[in-house]
Amino acid sequence: MSFTWLAPIVVFGIVIFIHELGHFLAAKWAGVYAPRFSVGFGPALWRRRRGETEYILAAVPLGGYVRMASKDDESTAFLEGGSEDDMAREQQDRATKPKDWDPEAMIPHGPKPIPPDRWFESKPLWKRIVILIAGVTMNVLLAWVVTVGTVAAYGEPYLPAVVDSVVAGRPAAAAGLMRGDSMIAIDGAPVRTFTEVVTIISARPGRATSIDVIRGGSPVRITVTPLPEEFTDPIGGGTQTVGRIGVIPRGDIARQRTGPVDAVVTGTKVTAAMAGSIVGVVRGLFTGSIGVENLGGPIAIARVSVEAAQGGLETFLALIAFLSINIAVLNLLPIPVLDGGQILIHLLEAVKGSPFSPRAREYILRAGLAIILMLVVLVMYNDIRALALTFLGRS
Repeated sequence: MSFTWLAPIVVFGIVIFIHELGHFLAAKWAGVYAPRFSVGFGPALWRRRRGETEYILAAVPLGGYVRMASKDDESTAFLEGGSEDDMAREQQDRATKPKDWDPEAMIPHGPKPIPPDRWFESKPLWKRIVILIAGVTMNVLLAWVVTVGTVAAYGEPYLPAVVDSVVAGRPAAAAGLMRGDSMIAIDGAPVRTFTEVVTIISARPGRATSIDVIRGGSPVRITVTPLPEEFTDPIGGGTQTVGRIGVIPRGDIARQRTGPVDAVVTGTKVTAAMAGSIVGVVRGLFTGSIGVENLGGPIAIARVSVEAAQGGLETFLALIAFLSINIAVLNLLPIPVLDGGQILIHLLEAVKGSPFSPRAREYILRAGLAIILMLVVLVMYNDIRALALTFLGRS
């Protein structure tokens, strides 16, 4: 089997493993008993116990969890396949003990009770918040490390300010810009990338602007007046008047070699920009400026993963970084089964002065699970629809 077809499993596996590793390491640091670390859900394909934790690689690589000793275990058991007490009773009812049964271990790996100071609820609020947010933190860190490393190894990518074509009837064509012109300055300000050109031109609607270009090895100055146009940000939703001249750049990506410090700076900016774009998409979904039909699920991610693997290591790493920051941002949504929702529950309990009852907590979690399942159904529908259109030759 080609590596490209394993790419979705690798991408999902790395991002999920890093997320759950964050929760696990934070739980260990806080002294919370964590009897199980699972990557994936469903039947275990591989399991091994080291120390007090059982490590599992499960059949469905669409998630994972770290099982921690919790007094709310019964209310969350439906998410992870039974409570520790259920598993302990099941083991005790068997005629023979499991092969890894340890008479010196704590439940569920042995008969010993869990000490009161090893329960999740025994820790102060700030430590519980650290545990809950550690997964998101690790995903952000993964995205940042991959992005910085990619910039350091390959250089900072940019689109050169070279004209590929001009749109007939637009200001650039009327002013005399031509295919192959290399723009080097706008109103005296040096430019190197097409992004810089767009930024400057956008800020000058209706204002005469000089553009210095190199044409056939000789400098040429052209004056153009950007046409004012209304632009609606599909992510942020705001509308503003911007300048447009009708220039299409060449698609050849160039690279600027960077040192370690510049790689860190650029990688940090790119990571922040990715997070900001995802936040903008979420905001757009709530405001209606972005339709739910644009959401993709596991099938879409799998397709993109295969394409990224075919595009080379740099593209593949970029996908890992983007998916990791995606998981980080989405996990902060205040939906009960997600990290953000769990943090909100604990903060509300702190304000309330007492924990929610087990039944109330279970209802809250079930409501959150229902929301997640509806989203899963929606994105799967979008995925299947996109596949069907592809096979029919309509996209």
